Amino acid sequence: MARALYIHWPFCLKKCPYCDFNSHVRADVEMAEWQAGLIADMRREAEVAADETLQSIFFGGGTPSLMPPALVSALLCEAESLWSFDPEIEITLEANPSSVEAARFADLASAGVNRVSLGLQSFDDDALQMLGRLHSAQEGLAALGVAQDHFDRVSFDLIYALPGQSEDAWSAMLNRALALGTDHLSLYQLTIEPGTRFATDVRRGALHPLDDDSAADLFAITRELTGAAGMPAYEISNHARTGQQSRHNLTYWRYRDYCGIGPGAHGRRGGAATLRHRKPENWLAAIERQGDGISEIRALHAREQASEALLMGLRLAEGVDLAALSRRTGIDRERLVDEGRFAFFCDLGLAWSADDLIGITPGGMPVLDGLLAEIVSSELVAA
Repeated sequence: MARALYIHWPFCLKKCPYCDFNSHVRADVEMAEWQAGLIADMRREAEVAADETLQSIFFGGGTPSLMPPALVSALLCEAESLWSFDPEIEITLEANPSSVEAARFADLASAGVNRVSLGLQSFDDDALQMLGRLHSAQEGLAALGVAQDHFDRVSFDLIYALPGQSEDAWSAMLNRALALGTDHLSLYQLTIEPGTRFATDVRRGALHPLDDDSAADLFAITRELTGAAGMPAYEISNHARTGQQSRHNLTYWRYRDYCGIGPGAHGRRGGAATLRHRKPENWLAAIERQGDGISEIRALHAREQASEALLMGLRLAEGVDLAALSRRTGIDRERLVDEGRFAFFCDLGLAWSADDLIGITPGGMPVLDGLLAEIVSSELVAA
């Protein structure tokens, strides 16, 4: 069986005002202590799935590009000793342009990283400042060039639907992004997440998000331009040329098992969900106390698994195989979705079906959350 491994590095140089990820700013990080902790956490997961093959490894954060390449190398060597590696294993590391340089990229590539995901976020310095980023547009483009010199596969993120952003401004930026020669783009609309500084700014009236209709227009432009450039959306916010989709993220969206280690990391294995302690100091204490950073292991009821698989899978252009999901969960197909509501949305051109497959059309993606609330069986949601 193939499996994915997620490694969370929780440290950043600065907390971005839109970010609700498990990230922390610390003046000092004892690398030897963290290497020992991450390896211990990894070994505990391998006890459950030692006979499996890793098809992908993803270093997320936080800012994993702050990790010394020697630490990345040590973790990859340990992973390979605990599991077998798929011959085509994808090893991704998230990086910020302000925290990397050519020498580090070269060393990370030598350590075994073969795919990098750069948090460029914008090519406009004013937008970068508003987003709290530490790099300039010029630094971001320079980092992208260095990444393309050292890694086989390069992706980068952009955030759009910013306050006051026009259709012309976003079209120009996206066309520039499409001309930069990468095979994968992650294009996210700015969302105001609870608990972030931006959420506070909105409550205070200091930040005025783009209205929903304007954001929907920018979404439509995004789909049109990426499709014309041969990089259609394979997930609601992710675009790739054929064969360049993120194999690791597809593991999540296809609701397959994966191991998650490091502070706050989630995992799913054998019908159970795992959760690690979020605060770095609490995670380290748990490693010392019990040999892993786990705070909770929770059995997933079949209805919960089915609901999550639909909520994740319907984000994908490929849709969900209801027959396969029924076999996996033991839940009859007619109890997975509200057939009447689904047929209604198909008639409206917002959803589609083909034999056992169901999905959301490009026209339905802008209102995906509302459709999911209507399509997924209320019996599953109540679970």
